[in-house]
Amino acid sequence: MGPKTDSKNLLECAYHWEKNAPDRMYFTQPMGGGDANVKTWTWKEAVGEARRMAAYLKSLNLPDRSNIAICSKNCAHWIMADLAIWMAGHVTVPIYPILTADIVKYTLKDSESKFLFVGKLDAVWDEMKKGVPDGLPCVAFPLAPPNDHEQWDDIVSKHKPLADPAERDPDELATIIYTSGSTGNPKGVMLSFGSMYTSAKGIHNYLETKAEDRVISYLPLAHSFERFVAEAHSLLVGFPLYFAESLDTFVQDLQRARPTLFISVPRLWLKFQLGVFQKMPEKKLNLLLKIPILKNIIKKKILTQLGLNNVRFAGSGSAPIPKEVLSWYRNLGLELLEGYGMTENFAYSHCTKPGEVRPGYVGAPFPGVQQKISKEGELLVKSPGNMMGYYKMPEKTKEDFTEDGFLKTGDLGEIDEKGRLKITGRAKELFKTSKGKYVAPAPIENLLSTSSRIEACCVSGLGYPQPYALVMLSEAAREALSQGDKAAIENDLAEQVKSVNSTLPHHEHLAFVAVVKDEWLAENGFLTPTMKIKRATLETTYGPFADGWFKEKKPVVWQA
Repeated sequence: MGPKTDSKNLLECAYHWEKNAPDRMYFTQPMGGGDANVKTWTWKEAVGEARRMAAYLKSLNLPDRSNIAICSKNCAHWIMADLAIWMAGHVTVPIYPILTADIVKYTLKDSESKFLFVGKLDAVWDEMKKGVPDGLPCVAFPLAPPNDHEQWDDIVSKHKPLADPAERDPDELATIIYTSGSTGNPKGVMLSFGSMYTSAKGIHNYLETKAEDRVISYLPLAHSFERFVAEAHSLLVGFPLYFAESLDTFVQDLQRARPTLFISVPRLWLKFQLGVFQKMPEKKLNLLLKIPILKNIIKKKILTQLGLNNVRFAGSGSAPIPKEVLSWYRNLGLELLEGYGMTENFAYSHCTKPGEVRPGYVGAPFPGVQQKISKEGELLVKSPGNMMGYYKMPEKTKEDFTEDGFLKTGDLGEIDEKGRLKITGRAKELFKTSKGKYVAPAPIENLLSTSSRIEACCVSGLGYPQPYALVMLSEAAREALSQGDKAAIENDLAEQVKSVNSTLPHHEHLAFVAVVKDEWLAENGFLTPTMKIKRATLETTYGPFADGWFKEKKPVVWQA
């Protein structure tokens, strides 16, 4: 059960748990050093710290409804800061923890942020902080890099809890989430208290979640997807949140959390799968899973090693996931529910239902969500999570909504007889070959990604006779390459091209795959913070090689 139905925002939900379940655990946070140094907070302690920080924010006498930024990886203090900002009557502006100084500067300036919380960050902060204006007041979380800011714990110890926090109306602005910026400068998406609360209530009812569930929060809280399924959802339902220490300790962190709800993105589901194949070759595993006496033992062992053996609901979102990967996990006993949403509707849009998963489809609309396809084939969505608009961009806001209030998603889609949605491409990603034929890259990338040799790919080919694919090898393939297995990798990739082309109309046949040297990361600008490829960056970086690659006339070419 969630809190009382007369709560009208997530703050009131927090007060409910503070009063009615004060000693129940809310946060579990590694503080550095693995299991030996883990801190927990009860609801009373977490909301109490937020109230103390809110008292400090009130003492600054900032203009009412000021924008206050948070720049941090996920941690308990991120959510406590968010609550404190709301309690003090202000608006939260998350900043992605992996960005360039230019985008930090742009976000802080565009949002007119009056204050900044600096949190759990790594070496990238040395570059990011160059974008923080001189004189902007800052407070540092306990896990922040070395700094000379005021410290969270010092402030909390010196202030009494704010007894009379601000009343927040459902129609009032709660947060401005800047889009992850796969093209151009990010836009500030304004979300109300009502949209965040209603979305949390919708997923709670859809999945029948409960206070006994457990979730590990590690996808960026600066993005709407995690803010929706982890923060807003936990505040409504009252279940505990666990946080990860680092990428290196992630499996250990998972095993500590033993999540019952686990959400990830396609690239990480692929990484988990490739990690299993590294320990046991795919062909051998498939053979063992066909032996009745062994299959259940093998499945349980794999899920336990991944820390996912307690999962009731597993989900994937943020980008399309290959249906072969969905089938592989289902064969292990983990039915991945695929979700679809946008920052512009707080990710409250579509989700597959247990027992109704159709591979290749992202499911039916959440409760209260309406969908339709325009005559141009674009998906239009009207959601309780729909944004108030883009910050300081009224013309762009008007452009992105229909007259009857549907958000223009920019995605091309089809709806089946059960109302389930299939995303067939992104309208803006369509490109035309020199033969005048349009190509939608995403479905082809999905087909390519089923190879264990490929970690990420990007289909391109504007102005060329046929499309081609840029390919980043998987970690296992890169290791094999370093051991001299180039011929085997090339053969496998050539077979994958042949297999993929056999399923496509001729104008979409890949001329070749080009293996690139770089590892694509958010840190080096090839991926967004939510691990989506930045097409423009990839095409600008590798486009100059394309003429030479076409001249090679081979199914697999290598960046020189």
